[in-house]
Amino acid sequence: MIDYVGYWTDRTELPAGQLVIWLGIGRSKYHAWKCRYGKVNEHNAQVPRDHWLEDVEKRAIEAYAREHPGEGYRRLTYMMMDNDVAAASPASVYRVLAGAGLTDSWNRKPSKKGTGFDQPIGAHEHWHVDVSYINVCGTFYYLCSVLDGFSRYIVHWEIREAMKE
Repeated sequence: MIDYVGYWTDRTELPAGQLVIWLGIGRSKYHAWKCRYGKVNEHNAQVPRDHWLEDVEKRAIEAYAREHPGEGYRRLTYMMMDNDVAAASPASVYRVLAGAGLTDSWNRKPSKKGTGFDQPIGAHEHWHVDVSYINVCGTFYYLCSVLDGFSRYIVHWEIREAMKE
């Protein structure tokens, strides 16, 4: 597009701004294209930056973390800066340690979230009460049920208009 604007500007002696308007392109878009003309297309992809950590620095961070077990990644960050091991942000240090699997030592107690409850090993050892709403012709009713935790059998159920007892 930029070649065409320059090509026709030279031949017609019309200003480039007028041609851009006739093409239906915004002036800022044209100038952005003009600034990027001839460069590698890197505006939509992840481009390596000069300030990213090199492999040598990543290995140094991992080795330092292994030498100082039990220290958090934030404390390790500033300890490494003080000892001239590596200069990186706490977020970068965390990413390096997480990638190497070295953050697990800080999570000593495993979470039980999402593991459910311990299933009973026999019938009638553990019952559950479940209350649900049922819409019947626009009127909501309560479905109250008692379930056996072992077999998931419905021991008892009732449908009520109100939760009074």
